[in-house]
Amino acid sequence: MERRQFIKQAGAAVAVAGVAGGMLAACAPPASNQNTSETSGNQENTATMENNAVIAHYVLFWLKDGLSEQEINDFANFFEELKPIPGIKSLHYGRAAETHPRDVVDNSFTYNLLVYFDTMDDINNYETHPIHVAAIEKYSKFWTKVVVHDSWLK
Repeated sequence: MERRQFIKQAGAAVAVAGVAGGMLAACAPPASNQNTSETSGNQENTATMENNAVIAHYVLFWLKDGLSEQEINDFANFFEELKPIPGIKSLHYGRAAETHPRDVVDNSFTYNLLVYFDTMDDINNYETHPIHVAAIEKYSKFWTKVVVHDSWLK
């Protein structure tokens, strides 16, 4: 009887470990598949890419007061319009979470956007791409403030 219980517990532990590992892999930023041969003169960029780093483009949006809930939800189309831009490794967006208030938590924004890029060329292309420029022109009437943070992530 004890052996049967041990087998059940061991099987459950393996299943939990498999699910947890899958969740961690799903939450991790995508690994870079960029060719890391030194083709440009920027040694820092090449060295970073050799360490499988990605550029995280993190943007916070504060939408105007007085928008209807439908207008706020429709604003998400802005992010959907950006998805076809070449060089985007992945793109994620969402509304501010209602986490517990603490001194270090700022969830005063309406939406955030997180885009991963492999290279500086990719993010530079994104910033000036006609799809990006057109989307900004179309949706900028909805926001009062935008803050951008760009970082190299390992």
